[in-house]
Amino acid sequence: MKTIYVNIQASRDGNGTKDMPYKHINDAAKVAKPGDEVVVAPGVYREYVDPVYAGTPEARITYRSEEPLGAVISGSEVLTGWKKHKGKVWTARVNNSVFGSYNPYTTRVYGDWYFAPDVRHTGSVYLNDLAMYETVSLEECIKGDADKYAWNKEESRFKWYCEQDGDETVFYANFQGKDPNKETVEIAVRRNCFMPSKMAIGYITVSGFEIKDAATTWAPPAAYQDGMIGPHWSKGWIIEDCEIHNSRCCGISLGKYLDPENDMYFTVRRIKSPTQMERDAVCRGQYHGWLKEKVGSHIVRRCHIHHCEQTGIVGRMGAVFSTIEDCHIHHVCNSSQLGGAETAGIKLHAGIDVTIRRNHIHNCIIGVWLDWEAQGARVSQNVMHDNHRPAGTEQGPGAMFNSDIFVEVGHGPTLIDNNLLMSKQSITIPSEGIAVLHNLILGGFGLINSGVDSIVNGQREPRYTPYHIRHRTEVAGFMTILHGDDRIYNNIFIQTYPAEDKKKTPADADYTMAGTKAFDIFPTYEEWHKPFEKGADPDMGGLAEAHFGHLPVWVDGNAYFNGANVYKKEKNKFVDKTSKVKAEITEKNGKYTFKTNVYDHLKDFCVPVLCTDMLGLAFEPEQRFENPDGTDITFNSDLNGSHRGLSTIPGPLAEGVSTTVLYTY
Repeated sequence: MKTIYVNIQASRDGNGTKDMPYKHINDAAKVAKPGDEVVVAPGVYREYVDPVYAGTPEARITYRSEEPLGAVISGSEVLTGWKKHKGKVWTARVNNSVFGSYNPYTTRVYGDWYFAPDVRHTGSVYLNDLAMYETVSLEECIKGDADKYAWNKEESRFKWYCEQDGDETVFYANFQGKDPNKETVEIAVRRNCFMPSKMAIGYITVSGFEIKDAATTWAPPAAYQDGMIGPHWSKGWIIEDCEIHNSRCCGISLGKYLDPENDMYFTVRRIKSPTQMERDAVCRGQYHGWLKEKVGSHIVRRCHIHHCEQTGIVGRMGAVFSTIEDCHIHHVCNSSQLGGAETAGIKLHAGIDVTIRRNHIHNCIIGVWLDWEAQGARVSQNVMHDNHRPAGTEQGPGAMFNSDIFVEVGHGPTLIDNNLLMSKQSITIPSEGIAVLHNLILGGFGLINSGVDSIVNGQREPRYTPYHIRHRTEVAGFMTILHGDDRIYNNIFIQTYPAEDKKKTPADADYTMAGTKAFDIFPTYEEWHKPFEKGADPDMGGLAEAHFGHLPVWVDGNAYFNGANVYKKEKNKFVDKTSKVKAEITEKNGKYTFKTNVYDHLKDFCVPVLCTDMLGLAFEPEQRFENPDGTDITFNSDLNGSHRGLSTIPGPLAEGVSTTVLYTY
């Protein structure tokens, strides 16, 4: 076990000792063995780090920035020598030899579940760390008009365009009056910043780096998923205290390995439905080592992740049993240049036993999207807001709808507890087996009894998805979504946003009416269970209608304000039809403060403290709402970790304070 030193500013390349450090992190990555620590001095390291050796659970390999965020790993190179072209547009040339075998300016963003109509490349041009907007023509670049789909119109005026001329890439960029020879202009050159090229390089810690500017590729679930940094199908990584930004597609990838027989299968071959290939990916993954003992159990903590154009964190199957905590994730997929079904602050497929807690997620196209198999996943103590398009901004071509939390076609158990959910659309659940507990919710439930199956060739085509052996990756079965099996307890609903389209219903993705009335269509447990009682109908076929009917729901202990709608069968509830209640998050000089008057009107309404035994089993996997290790949960800690006593009040704050400082950056 030894310490290996790296310093880009050393006078000459060395051997990794303190007196003669390496100049490149990748040189250290070629020799670092279990128990070693690589200490990296401040500076900009324009390289791809490809660790060769794995650590062990007892002896991790640690890569540490000597000064927090002082060491920068960049996928870009500085581009100088710009010449005036026309108006505010300048031009520069780069010989393609600099790109090696991967040219981001001939490689386009494409693949399964990618819906944007315009051709975009995996490369990017950055002006003083601002990712400029790619255009499809030189004329569009010269005009420099604001993009009507962009969330930040002024930023979208900074344009770039490229074309090939022999063995050169020719860049044109509209710098809106700035002189690029006096500013810092960089172009993305490398696909990744810190990611093993081989699988099973586990138990690595990456601590305190700034990681930026990679030409990452579109990362759909049935494909190899790359990011600027990631463990590449291994176990036990820790990524902590890093700033990760300006990825063309994904910031952190906890996701899928390359399977040549099922890699963007639909895009390449098209002869099987993409959903079928997702099922194939799950089953083939078992053959390729998708086991608790080999993959997952990563920790991402205290990271600042922002300005990535597909996801902040992506992961298909490889994120199982992981924890994402205390991160600040914002401004993801805001340019609307990339569009498709894989975009969110955090987008995980098969997030089995994943814990997402204490994160601040805002200004993302979707906050957290758990797609398929969110079995045992828990989204807890997070603050989410402004995860919706700014007023007056149109939905981009191929872009997704907006939501704080989207749980898609899963069978549960999935926990959503003790969060502030303050966007127009709070929870989207075309799923079953969801428990929504002790949240403050300003937006609507969406895709209720919807968003799952299709009618093709005149017949229903159900979307069967897997469920698993409890707390394992092995598949236990497949089933379509029956809808229901949800628990909605002890939340505060405040109708805040107007109905922009009064024809919208809870079956739509963008339904903004807060409350629980959407669950009126589901039976109570007693109603649902009656056909299955002994002697009710001994004929197995005669129970088909009940077997494929809606599952029951449990709704109780919720509080409703400003006209939030109410589940018709809820017994213990608090409804205030007269008070004007507000809840908002304000930001000033990096300080985010939550303010509300809701507790002035809640009076003495109390609810019981919830626990695992009260929630029962998620129907299909027959699994309890419990910790990943199988132990019980008592929901006696609130958003801030404060204790709930023998009884409590609805919502995420046990003490009912009117003003709370949430974060200071």
